[in-house]
Amino acid sequence: MLKEFKQFAMKGNVIDLAVGVIIGGAFGKIVSSLVADVIMPLVGLLLGGVKFTKLMVKIGGAELKYGQFIQNVVDFFIIAFSIFLFVKFINRFKKKEEPAAVVAKIDRQEELLAEIRDLLKEDRDILRKNETS
Repeated sequence: MLKEFKQFAMKGNVIDLAVGVIIGGAFGKIVSSLVADVIMPLVGLLLGGVKFTKLMVKIGGAELKYGQFIQNVVDFFIIAFSIFLFVKFINRFKKKEEPAAVVAKIDRQEELLAEIRDLLKEDRDILRKNETS
């Protein structure tokens, strides 16, 4: 069981996923700070000093904190847009690398297929010689 776990944990996909989660968490903190500490104070100033997180309505004994909801929605859209831009930036580099690798792979496959064809042709020629002899 330990051996199986080691094989599972050392697979490339698991390690890539772990790195992605860690980097995503750190990136999320950066973007959350950008939203909370830079963007939302500026939006609040533009709206006359309103702090969204303080907006609420009291209904009976309940407090509906719609300002916090607005803050979370804005956070989500900014984080999602930031991740979109980051992934788009990364994919731009991946696209440049892929065609060369695909061409090299196709060339190697064609080379191997040509070798197999030639070997089969030689075998066929040898069989014909043996049949005529």
